[in-house]
Amino acid sequence: MLIIPAIDLKDGQCVRLRQGLMDDSTVFSDDPVAMAKRWVDAGCRRLHLVDLNGAFEGKPVNGEVVTAIARAYPDLPIQIGGGIRSAETIEHYLQAGVQYVIIGTKAVKEPEFVTEMCRRFPGHIIVGLDAKDGLVATDGWAEVSEVKATDLAKRFEKDGVSAIVYTDIARDGMMQGVNVEQTLAMANASSIPVIASGGITNMDDIKALRQVSDQGITGAITGRAIYEGSLDVAEAQAYCDSAGS
Repeated sequence: MLIIPAIDLKDGQCVRLRQGLMDDSTVFSDDPVAMAKRWVDAGCRRLHLVDLNGAFEGKPVNGEVVTAIARAYPDLPIQIGGGIRSAETIEHYLQAGVQYVIIGTKAVKEPEFVTEMCRRFPGHIIVGLDAKDGLVATDGWAEVSEVKATDLAKRFEKDGVSAIVYTDIARDGMMQGVNVEQTLAMANASSIPVIASGGITNMDDIKALRQVSDQGITGAITGRAIYEGSLDVAEAQAYCDSAGS
């Protein structure tokens, strides 16, 4: 199981939000490339980038920063989400050196878009499912739908999606612990590997996820916890490796 540091980009800075609220953000660095180096030096084997402005505007806004990080670490798999709603955007990111693009809002509103993008860019498409009480949220979490996240996961099973990033938005940025039960339900809903996100606070959360990781949970994204010091990236990854993951 991979420990995946999150770098959330807002106005060119590295920030963290609470429950996805743009007006409730904490700035942790004005140099996202240097922040990426911090996590690479700690031994991370993948980075999770989010263009927060892009998620709300529906198009990339922090693309230059993403490209700079990808060029600084060409051998590091990077996944990017936020405002990815066209083939042109996906192609741009892949050409810039990003390994995976995360389709969120568009995956919910136009599932056939995922099917087509998996066909055009095989092995590079991740679906981001953000849910509250098991129901999918879209548009930077501003809207909560009536669609069950597990039902949507089944819809993408035959498309060749590389992974599902599953975020419990009620817990994201709140340091309240990961929702293992919902994450496991997502993993059991389809054969697509699941990356857990939202609420990871300390090693207890990592251990809880690791205990069920053999059921399809391949990674854990962590943000506020590693920035505020309640979780150590190197320690967490070492634990997952020694546990045979």
